[in-house]
Amino acid sequence: MKTVVFEKPGHVAVKEFEKPTIEQPNDAVIKIIRACVCGSDLWWFRGLSKREAGSVVGHEAIGIVESVGSAVTHVAPGDFVILPFTHGCGHCAACRAGFEGNCLNAKEQGSSGFQGEYVRFTEADWSLVKIPGQPEDYTDDQLNDLLALSDVMATGYHAAASAEVKPGDTVVVMGDGAVGLCGVIAAKLMGAKRIIAMSRHADRQALAKAFGATDIIAERGDEAIAKVVEMTDGGADAVLECVGTALSVDTAIKCARPGAVVGRVGVPQEATDANATPFWTNVGLRGGIASVTTYDRNVLLDAVLKGEIHPGRVFTKRFKLDDVQKAYEAMDQREAIKSLLIIA
Repeated sequence: MKTVVFEKPGHVAVKEFEKPTIEQPNDAVIKIIRACVCGSDLWWFRGLSKREAGSVVGHEAIGIVESVGSAVTHVAPGDFVILPFTHGCGHCAACRAGFEGNCLNAKEQGSSGFQGEYVRFTEADWSLVKIPGQPEDYTDDQLNDLLALSDVMATGYHAAASAEVKPGDTVVVMGDGAVGLCGVIAAKLMGAKRIIAMSRHADRQALAKAFGATDIIAERGDEAIAKVVEMTDGGADAVLECVGTALSVDTAIKCARPGAVVGRVGVPQEATDANATPFWTNVGLRGGIASVTTYDRNVLLDAVLKGEIHPGRVFTKRFKLDDVQKAYEAMDQREAIKSLLIIA
């Protein structure tokens, strides 16, 4: 089977591997239908973080269950499923509290990578999210919406949930990548009245508005903060931090009104001192790894099936698996918001 591997910074390749098999009772082997490139994949692609040469990559996919281990009873061969990048067991303290992104029992994200033809998915019994019907029952756009639920839409939702967005709130969204754009969707879904998207790129501004943003701010740093404070008469009710840079976190905290919460899902890219400012302004700072299975089951899958949200619109370019290098380059060069990989 074909699977994508990291070769060196700036280079990925498709390699042949043995098809995975069941190794543990809670495993499932899944035939991948669609996958994609994540913004976090660009870290090691750009050489900003270390990754072992020859390691398999990818953590977002939808597919068909081919076989299951003896402990898997909630899904069966032939089921159409979302593969969350999280692998919650469903019964540890973290999972019971609704934070399966921090599952105490998850050991790995599957042994053969999600950007490939097949994957062995661990903690499959609880974590996999079953989709009604089969892929052929859905349009191309709907399949993309479902794929977005494996990570990026759930992560944007986690930012809004962590920020405690409520109906009627004014929300600021930091970041115009796929996660930030999905944060706009989430804020609207939760009933925000005003959504201010921070964006400097016309195509992403347009998509943010299509998703529900009411205002766009192109400035950064102190200029952006001043504009938000003026527009909101003192600061936003909730801020979604979907970038992870020191500047973005600092800006997010300073855009919040006293008593507001910043929901952060941008993976930290630098060491930051986020201690003093939140104390003096009574601003909360929380968030982290998304609870993909929980959010999909409780809210997001139903919203997609009803046509209430369309997060698949963040996929602005598509590629075949053999063209995966071009898929990475398109995102690296900001030619695509998110690259889609058509596997089968």
